[in-house]
Amino acid sequence: VQLQASGGGLVEAGGSLRLSCVVSGRAYKVYATGWFRQTPGREREFVAGINAGGVVTNYLDSVKGRFTISRDNAKSTVYLEMNSLKPEDTAVYYCAGAPSLARMNFAAYWSQGTLVTVSS
Repeated sequence: VQLQASGGGLVEAGGSLRLSCVVSGRAYKVYATGWFRQTPGREREFVAGINAGGVVTNYLDSVKGRFTISRDNAKSTVYLEMNSLKPEDTAVYYCAGAPSLARMNFAAYWSQGTLVTVSS
C-alpha cells in the first residue's frame, strides 16, 4: 500500500482547504484510512479516520464540525475537507492506512507530509 498526500497550502483563518490522499494497492478497498498532523516539538496526533466502507468516521474533538473526511473508492482517494480553519490547525498533515479504524494509531502505511499553514 502506498499513499500520496497533497493539497496543503497557505490560507487565512476562516478559510478552507481540501487535502487528498491517493492510495495505491489492492488493500485500499479493505483498509481504513486516516489523517494525522504534526507540529514541531509535538507528537503526531490523529485528526480524522474513515473505515473501508466509508460509513464510519471519527474525529479529533477540536475539528468536529469543521473537518469532514470522505473517500471515493472509484478513485482510490480519501479527502479531508477543512473549513473554518484556525491558526492552531497549522501543521504537516499525513494520511495513513490501517486494517481498521481501531488500529489507526498503529498504522503501518504513511504518506509523505503536506504542509497546511493558517495565518491569523
